[in-house]
Amino acid sequence: MKFNWGLIGPGRIAETFAQAMTADGVGTLKAVASRNADRGRAFADDHQIDTVYDDYEKLYQDDRLDAIYIATPHNFHVQQALAAIACGKHLLVEKPFAVTAADAERVFEAARNKGVFVMEAMWSLFLPAFQQATAWVAEGAIGEISGVRSSFGFVVPRTPDDRLLNLDLAGGVLLDMGIYTVATSQWFMQVNPEAIVSQVRLGPTGVDETCAIQLHYPHGKVSQLLCSFENKYDNELIVFGNKGRIVFASNFWQAEKVSLVGTDDSVQTVDRPFEVNGFEYQIRHVVNCIAEGKTESELMTHERTLANQRIMDVVRREAGLLTG
Repeated sequence: MKFNWGLIGPGRIAETFAQAMTADGVGTLKAVASRNADRGRAFADDHQIDTVYDDYEKLYQDDRLDAIYIATPHNFHVQQALAAIACGKHLLVEKPFAVTAADAERVFEAARNKGVFVMEAMWSLFLPAFQQATAWVAEGAIGEISGVRSSFGFVVPRTPDDRLLNLDLAGGVLLDMGIYTVATSQWFMQVNPEAIVSQVRLGPTGVDETCAIQLHYPHGKVSQLLCSFENKYDNELIVFGNKGRIVFASNFWQAEKVSLVGTDDSVQTVDRPFEVNGFEYQIRHVVNCIAEGKTESELMTHERTLANQRIMDVVRREAGLLTG
């Protein structure tokens, strides 16, 4: 099946997407758009891309394209997604999908009205290791899940022009790194929390640099999540059950292996190496969904994205980073 992609924002994450194009069943990267013409041309040359636009609107209106991957910083996602949807384009939008749940809902409503497919690019959930863990949970291998513990933390260099530390660009650790801890907790718990308790440390630029979050779920279940620009954590993810636990070692969001640990500490480790770099699984999923005429993924649903965004809204609001 022929499937042509366009891409907006040829930065670091877009490099990973372009490299994944060597996998089977993911389509072809046909066009790239960048407001920096030199950057766009260099990216196209590196990845043998036919067309370079210095105007996003031209990409939206390119009739050759079946879908667009939005890889720009998240504070631009809503504006760009709405413009692409207005032109009838299917979308894969890099995480976090938006800065707030309200913004995400605007995009999903526009997509429903237009009848186009839109999904947040939560690539980790599509990895074979995560699918193996999901199968173990479904089989009852760890019994009833009681909680999740995860961390995502690195010491970020202090550079004045860093987007991560820029409050005006919706910088901060929760939206950039913490989204992985929130999304994976929600994935395995399969229910929304009843209460959210958090402690947030704001850095000199005003963004959240360290967050500690507890998500309290029904029946006394709890997730403990850490994310930081200031500390190097173990960066593991553990799903606890009454008959064992599932362990993703560091760095859990790009896991190529996963372990099933029994209550007697017996360990079964399964290797699930990537075909290319891991992005190919979510890309292939999107291609298949669109080929089947779907407007929403049954795995990374709109509601799942909204639930994750609502949790982050609560934490950021309590830290004074979000009003209203």
